[in-house]
Amino acid sequence: MTCYDELVARGLIAQVTDEKEIRDLINNGKAVFYIGFDPTADSLHVGHFMALCLMKRLQMAGNRPIALIGGGTGYIGDPSGRTDMRSMMTPETIQHNCECFKKQMERFIDFGEGKAIMVNNADWLLKLNYVDLLREVGACFSVNNMLRAECYKQRMEKGLSFLEFNYMIMQSYDFYHMFQTLGCNMQFGGDDQWSNMLGGTELIRKKLGKDAYAMTITLLLNSEGKKMGKTANGAVWLDPNKTSPFEFYQYWRNVGDADVLKCIRMLTFLPLEQIDEMDHWQGSELNRAKEILAFELTKLVHGEEEAVKAQDAARAIFGAGKDSEHMPATELNAAQLPAEGMSVIDLLMAAELTASKGEARRLIQQGGIAVNDVKVNDIAASVSKEELAAGVVIKKGKKVFHKVIAK
Repeated sequence: MTCYDELVARGLIAQVTDEKEIRDLINNGKAVFYIGFDPTADSLHVGHFMALCLMKRLQMAGNRPIALIGGGTGYIGDPSGRTDMRSMMTPETIQHNCECFKKQMERFIDFGEGKAIMVNNADWLLKLNYVDLLREVGACFSVNNMLRAECYKQRMEKGLSFLEFNYMIMQSYDFYHMFQTLGCNMQFGGDDQWSNMLGGTELIRKKLGKDAYAMTITLLLNSEGKKMGKTANGAVWLDPNKTSPFEFYQYWRNVGDADVLKCIRMLTFLPLEQIDEMDHWQGSELNRAKEILAFELTKLVHGEEEAVKAQDAARAIFGAGKDSEHMPATELNAAQLPAEGMSVIDLLMAAELTASKGEARRLIQQGGIAVNDVKVNDIAASVSKEELAAGVVIKKGKKVFHKVIAK
């Protein structure tokens, strides 16, 4: 099976321009492709996972990835998938986030001489002269066509700033610039990026002629992948200091039955023949498939040793014994605790199991919290200092266990 056919078989391709040319480039290891990452946080999250895995797959097949960090476009903010305007970041924050991204990407992509390249579009976008840009690029874009793009249409009702309106032009210019300076002949992005990417392809062809070799491809479910990064309590990060390997493992261990095989096919590097054999799995076999998914992805992000620890801990916690030794834990300073102990609401906040006291109250009222296997029904319930010194186990819902101990 060719590399391109495998991408199709894994469900990774949604739309392409020039499919024959794209297929030939990828299969012959001649694609120099880029995927962009805007540095809106100091860590990548699982919503970026599909793009990182795709870059790894294509590099393994001899193609050359360009990881584009949006240090320049980060000054504007992508309106795609947004109902409001992004917060403005300082140059220092953008630079810090870019450096964090590179460290995490190095687990997936092999950078170095003749290998993958990492670039920051601040290096060219921040040097552009506005009038020159208008003359060189502005004439290539139809405002009517831009307003029909999905990334803008969904913002029109609440108001689209002129700042954000320029995002498509900036992203298109990225492809145009890298086509000329780095030989970048292909771009990848989520299906929510289709209009922006077509803008780049058209800009190259209008400026350099219709025979200019620039291709576009989108990833099926990449916009859904961005949603993957969000949970009820925030984001699932690739940084172990923000989301522990155990929490990362549990996130994938708890995917829905309908999604587990799709995720295995799209995100793991297991052979398709092995995955095809799982297609008929049902019932308890799906739990086994979830363990395989969680282990493979945790190994990919955090290494095999951490994946083994996370799997062993999950089995110990969720087995008959409910072994608290392997649970995620929060340690409190006993000397700082009030004499009467601590409310369960404050306990949930301290353990970062809820994002607000309001959420904690709702969980208790809905019967979703238990302490030491006893369901908490009163929002005023508390835990004594003696209990905290011995350690208490909080159960949130059916699958989240957390130990809190005061020392």
